[in-house]
Formats: sequence, C-alpha cells, structure tokens
Amino acid sequence: MFDKISETAEFLASRYDGTPEIGMITGTGLGSLTGKMTVNCRFPYSEIPNFPVSTAAGHRGTLVFGELSGRRIIAMEGRFHGYEGYSPQEITFPVRVMAMLGIKYLFISSATGGLNPQFEKGDLMIVTDHINLTGANPLVGPNLDDLGPRFPDMVHGYDRNLISLARNKALASGIAIRQGVYVGVLGPSLETPAETRFLRTIGGDAVGMSTVHEVIAGIHSGLKILVIVVITNMNLPDCMEGTTEQEVIAVAQKASPMLAGLWEKIIAQLP
Repeated sequence: MFDKISETAEFLASRYDGTPEIGMITGTGLGSLTGKMTVNCRFPYSEIPNFPVSTAAGHRGTLVFGELSGRRIIAMEGRFHGYEGYSPQEITFPVRVMAMLGIKYLFISSATGGLNPQFEKGDLMIVTDHINLTGANPLVGPNLDDLGPRFPDMVHGYDRNLISLARNKALASGIAIRQGVYVGVLGPSLETPAETRFLRTIGGDAVGMSTVHEVIAGIHSGLKILVIVVITNMNLPDCMEGTTEQEVIAVAQKASPMLAGLWEKIIAQLP
C-alpha cells in the first residue's frame, strides 16, 4: 500500500508545481467550492494510477489542483464509499496521497440524514465528533509507520480551533449553523425507524455513509481536520418520511453555494 501511495503521489507531483496546503473532499451534490477556485489542473480519477473511481450519483470523479483565497488546494470532486464495494483502505487512499503531497489541513463535506429533532432539512452542521458503526477501520492490518502511529489518539480528532473559526465565520455570514455528532454507517440501505431511534439514543445528531474512515486516516496522518455536512433529510423515528437519492442530491445542490461560501471565508482566515 505504501508503494502505491508513493507512486500516485509522485505521478501527481510531477504534473503540479507546488506544495498544496489543504485537501478537500466534497460529497453528494456539493461541488460548488471548486467553482470558486482558480484551477491549475484537473485529473479524472480514471487517469490517476491506483486511484479508485467514483460510482455514486452526484460525484463528478475528478481531482482538482488550484488556489482559493491565496491557499493551494487539492479538491476531490466526489469520494468513495464502502457500499460501492471499496475497502476502508481504498476509501482513504486519496487522503494518504494528499498527506504525502504535503497538505496540513483536511476539510470534508458530505450529505447526511438529520437525527436531532431541532435540525431542519438544508441546515449545515459542524461535526464535533463521530461514532463509527461501519464495522470497519482503515487502520486494520500492518501499520504504515512512515505515515502515522499504530494507535492514533482520537480525543481531539476534530480540531477545536477550526471548529471555532467555522462557527464564527458562519455567525458573521448570517448562517444558523449546527454542531453535533456524526454517525457513520455502511449503507446503502437507509435507516429503519428502529435504527434511527437507536442512533439518536447513542448520541448521534446526523447519520451518513462516508466521512469517518477519511477522518480516521487523516488523524493517523497528523492532519488538522474540519468537517461540515449538509442535512439533506430528516430521520425522526416517530414520523419517518421516505426519501430518494434524487431528493438528497437536490437538497445538497441547493445548500452547496452557501457551504462553498463558508469554506471560502474559513480558508481566507486560516493561520
């Protein structure tokens, strides 16, 4: 795995002049941020050695190098999921590559189902912690000692200073942002009412099928992490309503410009 990561990093470094500072992962329908970037180059995942390929709807499947607010960024337009058949190591492969290329920050967005009854569809939520119920972990197996420790500490995985910065920028922008715990599940089936009640009982505020593995790999690599998700549908066990993939994408796309604007303000104020 380390050799594959090195090969891919060398391929990209030979085609991009400079050291990126920020890695970004955008989820379902949330690609507006790259529209604000000054793009230097863009690579379809299929043209990058060892890279998986996105199969989920709403995921463009390209890697973008560029600049925003004077910062050099690598942005993933689409990610990978366990429900597509990818292993946790494959899902987090791009995080490893970006870390090897020199990023210091990892910013992630995704579409999620709301569990907290105080939330509303279309809200943004800063993730303050997570619960991994995917049944897997990207660090299982021989440790990649050159990338990180065998037992990474998860206590402060979500950077408190970045959370404070995001909250302040949202407030200044008039965005009523939420905060809460993200529960990661495997999918692709959506949650039953009983499962939804359980997830809320154990402390979840939002549920999704991504993010946790990427965060774990980022923490293992020593990156500073900030995650902001969009609540695309509400999961309330006593009044469950059905939802479709198309409805989730539509809500995410509607919220995407607001989220992109917030990311831009956060990036502009990084230390």
